[in-house]
Amino acid sequence: MADCIRVPLLLLFISILSFLHHTQGETHGIAKFGVNAENPPHPAGGAGPAAVNPAAADRSPGAGASSPRKRLTGWKLAEEGVCRDDLTRLCPKQSWNNNLAVLECLQDKKEETEIAAECNHLLWNYKLNLTTDPKFESVAVEVCKTTISEIKECASEELGKGYLVSCLVDHRGNISDYQCNQYITKMTTIVFSDYRLICGFMDKCREDINTLRCGSISTGEKDVHSQGEVIACLEKGLVREAEEQPGAHPIKDECKKSIMRVAELSSDDFHLDRYLYFSCREDRERFCENTLAGEGRVYKCLFNHKFEEAMSERCREALTTRQKLIAQDYKVSYSLAKACKSDLKKYRCSVDTNMPRAREARLSYLLLCLESAVHRGRVVSGECQGEMMDYRRMLMEDFSLSPEIVLHCRSEIEGHCSGLHRKGRTLHCLMRVGRGDMGAIDPNCQRALQTLIQEADPGADYRIDRALNEACESVIQTACKHIRNGDPMILSCLMEHLYTEKMVEDCEHRLLELQYFIARDWKLDPILYKKCQGDASRLCHTHGWNETSEMMPPGAIFSCLYRHAYRSVDQGRRLSNRASDAGNQGLTLSRDCKVEVQRILHQRALDVKLDPELQRRCMTDLGKWCSEKTESGQELDCLQDHLEDLVLDCREIVGNLTELESEDIQIEALLMRACDPIIQAHCHEVADNQIDTGDLMECLVQNKHQKEMNDKCAVGVTHFQLIQIKEFRFSYKFKTACKEDVLKLCPNIKKKVDVVICLSTTVRNDTLQDAKEQRVSVKCRKQLRVEEVEMSEDIRLDPELFDSCKPDINRLCQNVAPGNAQVIECLKENKRQLTQRCHQRIFKLQETEMVDPELDYQLMRVCKHMIRRFCTESEGKKVLQCLKQNKNSELMDPKCKQMITKRQITQNTDYRLNPVLRKACKADIPKFCQPILNKATADSELEGQVISCLKLKYADQRLSPDCEDQIRVILLESALDYRLDPQLQIHCTPEISRLCSEEAAAQEQTGQVEECLKVNLLKIKQEGCKKEVLNMLKESKADIFVDPVLHTACALDIKHQCAAIPPGRGRLMSCLMEALQDKRVRLQPECKKRLQDRIDMWSYAAKVAPAAGFSDLAMQVMTSPSKNYILTVIGAGVAVLFMMGLLCGRFTKRVTQELKDR
Repeated sequence: MADCIRVPLLLLFISILSFLHHTQGETHGIAKFGVNAENPPHPAGGAGPAAVNPAAADRSPGAGASSPRKRLTGWKLAEEGVCRDDLTRLCPKQSWNNNLAVLECLQDKKEETEIAAECNHLLWNYKLNLTTDPKFESVAVEVCKTTISEIKECASEELGKGYLVSCLVDHRGNISDYQCNQYITKMTTIVFSDYRLICGFMDKCREDINTLRCGSISTGEKDVHSQGEVIACLEKGLVREAEEQPGAHPIKDECKKSIMRVAELSSDDFHLDRYLYFSCREDRERFCENTLAGEGRVYKCLFNHKFEEAMSERCREALTTRQKLIAQDYKVSYSLAKACKSDLKKYRCSVDTNMPRAREARLSYLLLCLESAVHRGRVVSGECQGEMMDYRRMLMEDFSLSPEIVLHCRSEIEGHCSGLHRKGRTLHCLMRVGRGDMGAIDPNCQRALQTLIQEADPGADYRIDRALNEACESVIQTACKHIRNGDPMILSCLMEHLYTEKMVEDCEHRLLELQYFIARDWKLDPILYKKCQGDASRLCHTHGWNETSEMMPPGAIFSCLYRHAYRSVDQGRRLSNRASDAGNQGLTLSRDCKVEVQRILHQRALDVKLDPELQRRCMTDLGKWCSEKTESGQELDCLQDHLEDLVLDCREIVGNLTELESEDIQIEALLMRACDPIIQAHCHEVADNQIDTGDLMECLVQNKHQKEMNDKCAVGVTHFQLIQIKEFRFSYKFKTACKEDVLKLCPNIKKKVDVVICLSTTVRNDTLQDAKEQRVSVKCRKQLRVEEVEMSEDIRLDPELFDSCKPDINRLCQNVAPGNAQVIECLKENKRQLTQRCHQRIFKLQETEMVDPELDYQLMRVCKHMIRRFCTESEGKKVLQCLKQNKNSELMDPKCKQMITKRQITQNTDYRLNPVLRKACKADIPKFCQPILNKATADSELEGQVISCLKLKYADQRLSPDCEDQIRVILLESALDYRLDPQLQIHCTPEISRLCSEEAAAQEQTGQVEECLKVNLLKIKQEGCKKEVLNMLKESKADIFVDPVLHTACALDIKHQCAAIPPGRGRLMSCLMEALQDKRVRLQPECKKRLQDRIDMWSYAAKVAPAAGFSDLAMQVMTSPSKNYILTVIGAGVAVLFMMGLLCGRFTKRVTQELKDR
């Protein structure tokens, strides 16, 4: 049997009137009784005079309003005197012959229209008497005969008790017969004009009405138009109770059911909600004039215009109350209940034994259940999805429709978000508070917001979020116009344009506020969920879409996904040795899922708050170290900069994220945008790869100083390089190539710099010792070279060097920009002014660079094209040697030539900086220059002393052939450029400035300064400088090639007179001297003059600097113009001594053999 709450016998009256109207005026005698309003009809319709005495009803249709009259077969309300004036004034004449039309006209008038109290009382008694007469049920049976047979529930109802019509009202949505549908739908209007006409309503809600002071239940104290206010008052009380507002009265369960049932029955036609009808009549005419009544269309129209400026406050309030009831029971929305009825049944959204019926009816439960079906790829009807979208948008527009938000976020709303009620602005304000942008938020409020975002699911369609939609409309029209309207990729597109020129500030704020909550539940990104739900279930043990685990922290599932997305043996995340390849495959993500994970990672890198695990673990460190870093992307950079200072949990996750970035630098979306020009110009092939393995960052580093590089990109790339040096694992390619080598050769070393030093030292030692097999693998050596070159580009990438030289950098190089090895070059140029600690480090660096010129960043950069031109076939370690050999070529670039000269100057300061010389003179240096070595330190220059020592031995022709060849090269080079002789520089700088300033200022050095010093030898005052010039003269006697001025002057004579004589050991010089003394030979005038000058210089040198030993004496004799005479005299003296010995005998006493043998 149908429940009494389903508007029972009153609807019999509706059926009668409808039948009368349909039969075009056929009338029935209707008795009028004076019925006391305080005795309402019995639920079965049996109480009251009409039921007790039906015959009396036929006799007196208007009792209590006028004097009794005889039975009239055509009795009409219009004929009653108490209502005639109101009828004449308010209702059109054509409606007077129809009682129903009169009732509708009078009870639908505006509240301010006064209707006589006696007329109101007459209408009340008239309707009440009809509801108590069961004989009219037969009319409904006649009119709805077909419908009753179709609806099994109604066909089974027992006749004669008033339940049939109530059942028809319940199922009026399924009534297909036009006649039956029309009168059942239209006539129900009357029942909602007075709560007392609803069967059982007053009995069940009497106490609540009195407690809530919703109005008197005595007849006459409320006019017919205000009766809806009583129900409205109860509805508001129900809402207050749900929101747990202070002082809220708990309404009895029976009354709650009655209230919700009334709301449900009035859901299809807004006329049936009397309070809302009268509150919104003008607004309906204003906004929904062309909207047909029925099926909830007017409600929907009014909901859509709820926040319009022209909407009256009273109507807005009534609509909000209605929406709150829908939130408590989706059936209060006729259109939603109808559209989704089959889908709810199909996906068992109303069958759950673990929860009370009240929760099953909640809008949120319906939305979550059906959204889960949609996200799982199940088919939900388009009509239902459309209704769901409307109500999801409704939840996002008005926070007050969510009781949990009203209850738990009250203080946040009052403190930060008051006055922002309309169009979802309050909700976004609460989201901003939830992000931490406006202070702390209550955890319950945070959870309520997260739940609401899941219910509304704006990630599936951005239009659900009206505040976001309005703020981002211009951005969507420009940046995302290629994407279909409403597509989930719109949000992704907006994220990709975050912090770009196309983004507007308001859209940026709304987007980040929403993304903060989407980031905390991976299911709220529909594309990610679609692609990864299988992987998440398999690898991360997830629940269904609408199921959550309180034990699982926000963002945990996505963290699990990205760990598996980058999980591989190559990365060093070693899996179990016993795991098979199939098992390893089972621990990685599908390709589609990995692409989506990468997309999300790229987007979340824009803001640290979009990574819930990072924010949770690093909250303290963010406040401690990064409170002033408010620009986009700065917070993560700050955490990386302070990696060593972070607490363990934070350091771990920042380290993992940095390691992830090293594999896929495209995660750094801001950096990628800044570097787009350089990527397009030089790295587009690498960037186009879907899976990045560190190649893109390597390309950016290699092209960091191209013209397309901008400041933002350069700073970002350098920052990442600086972060990489903190830990070996932060450099993906290096880690992948050298993982096994590090474990074997450099265990327990974490810092990348230390690992590089360890491995490079191993490689160098193996090379120097001519090891049969290198301990460092080929692939590691190759990547090690890349890392060493990168580190040489910026002094900051070598922390020990940088720390050692920081005071010197501030003092000597403060205006020099880092990068391009400019600071290192500055320190080299100011080497003599450096502190001891820095000087030692620079010397060590130069020693390494000279052994391996490819690590000399400035040389390789400046001479890049010359290396390609002259040295393509040379090994990397012989590049500098090749460049020196081609230094004076006409094709040599001037800048490169200048750089080569700098490196030559550096090499000549210490034999240890010239690896070729060091190897060639390995035996000669300790043999001839040991006293100098005894005074030397391991990490400071000898200022050319050893090379000067070897030069003198070269002049004495005492060096080994290999060493002699190398010293000859140095002599030739330094003879052309005085700067290549460090001892000459040290001792003669003042004299050069005084005597040879013009020659020293020449751009091309061709030996003019040395010639000037030789010519002005007598004018030189400083003994040290004079000694160096004399040494130069001595060296030139040994080889004419070390005297470029003389060699140039005598080149033609050497060709003619000394062509057959091999160079070296003073042979060419002796040849020229003999030619000078031979009167038959005519030398070139310039050559003759230069030779004569040299003879004078040598004579002076012999006087000033006598021979220091026999070797010097022998050299002077051999190179003297009077060599033959001197040798003749010496020979004659030796012969005389020999002859005297023969003639005069022994001067010593002969010793006997016996004495010798003793």
